[in-house]
Amino acid sequence: MSVKRRNFLTLTAGTAAGAALAACGSSGPSDPGKAGAGEASYWFLSGPPGEKPRTGAVERFNAANPNGKVKITTFQNDAYKDKLKTAMGAGQGPSIIWGWGGGGLKQYVDAGQVEDLTDFFAQNAAVKDRLFPASFGPATIDGKIYAMPSETVQPIILLYNKEVFEKTGLKPPTSWNEIMALVPQLNAKGVAPFSLGGQSRWTNMMWLELLFDRIGGTEVFNTIYEGKDPKAWSNPAAIDALTKTQDLVKANGFVKGFSSITADSNADQALLYRGKAAMMLHGSWSYGIIQAEGGNFIKDGKLGYMNFPAVEGGKGNPDDTYGNAGQFLSISSKATAEQKDIAKNFFKSLFDETEQKDWIGTGGVPIVKDAESKLSASPDADFLKFIYDVSSKAKNFGQSWDQALSPTAAEALLSNIAKLFTLDVTPQQFADNMNAVIGK
Repeated sequence: MSVKRRNFLTLTAGTAAGAALAACGSSGPSDPGKAGAGEASYWFLSGPPGEKPRTGAVERFNAANPNGKVKITTFQNDAYKDKLKTAMGAGQGPSIIWGWGGGGLKQYVDAGQVEDLTDFFAQNAAVKDRLFPASFGPATIDGKIYAMPSETVQPIILLYNKEVFEKTGLKPPTSWNEIMALVPQLNAKGVAPFSLGGQSRWTNMMWLELLFDRIGGTEVFNTIYEGKDPKAWSNPAAIDALTKTQDLVKANGFVKGFSSITADSNADQALLYRGKAAMMLHGSWSYGIIQAEGGNFIKDGKLGYMNFPAVEGGKGNPDDTYGNAGQFLSISSKATAEQKDIAKNFFKSLFDETEQKDWIGTGGVPIVKDAESKLSASPDADFLKFIYDVSSKAKNFGQSWDQALSPTAAEALLSNIAKLFTLDVTPQQFADNMNAVIGK
């Protein structure tokens, strides 16, 4: 089974994918939205690196709470949201909803489909105070908390193959101009500059997130997110970022055939650790994927990593990042009173010592404040401390765009991103298309 590590949500169209997914749950009843007496249902993504820590947390909770258990059903990533949306709309969703917060959560809040947890956290201050404050941003809608932040902090980082750079006599880039200078040199050596699973679209999005930020600073996307400026995507800094993206495509900066490579196949990861590509822009969860599938690549010290570099003349802070400030668990408003109580008790049980160690073992940094003291004991301590530093030093930890925006705008975004990378739209056409869905 391929590794499913996508923690930025892939939006899929049509009900066929949702219907097909019904057979993909690895456990649970034939109607996974239902749970038996004394049970609360819980859906989440299958595969490493996340499935083991999530399952372990449930198993320990169930052992301690035999009269109020959590029943899990796991799903492959790419059709998850479509399945969840269909089930929630039919009143058959899980009691506990795993997600990414932001725009997707807001849709459920607006539809009255998830519980307001503000009082829960007020009554359980110790639960809230353990977590990174930034993790509550995507869980908060109109000043109220609708989700329990969970799991790990996951910034977007630039990974590279040290062996490729050693063999080619080249050095990893420290600026955008150096990235562009490396492209022809790596191509001449027969190595793709960057791996990219472009068919999945959200992988392409990460390039825009970082370029928008480095060129124009946080205000460029913040203005888009606010939805008040009907021409926000036409900001000169945005057009510059879109243009630079296409400059990289035109220079053959990405592996040949990138638009037909899917992220869920893990082919993008394999291209990096097999030396077919020199670099890859991806989430920090990539470490766990490469660790699971890349043989001794990490053990042999061949994986390099850095924060995305500055763009010459840009207004952005190169310490800032995008990605996931956590993952998020909500409670369905359709759940019974018993299921809601089970869910809340489960939330209070999260981040015990074993779970923290499990997440650290995947190459992740748990979103609890006391996790830093546990990182040094890990064989992956250098990487984990790097992720902790990136996350803690960022003045802005932006949320993945397809989660921050409404589902309508997010789907338009992903569709136009695909066209941008295949050069089927110009930067201005991209901006015009996205301006048309501002506020929708």
